[in-house]
Amino acid sequence: MTRIVAGIAKGRVLKVPPKGTRPTSERVREALFSRLEHMGMLEGAHVLDLYAGT
Repeated sequence: MTRIVAGIAKGRVLKVPPKGTRPTSERVREALFSRLEHMGMLEGAHVLDLYAGT
């Protein structure tokens, strides 16, 4: 199970294949975007995570 953790779709669950994928953990994604936000790189940005593993 992969869950969207931010934005207008926050909390939605995405269906993923039962085998063959290794989605980046929620904790790692949150840490990455928290750091980018702290650096001021996300203000006004639109982000598409193309490596979500789904």
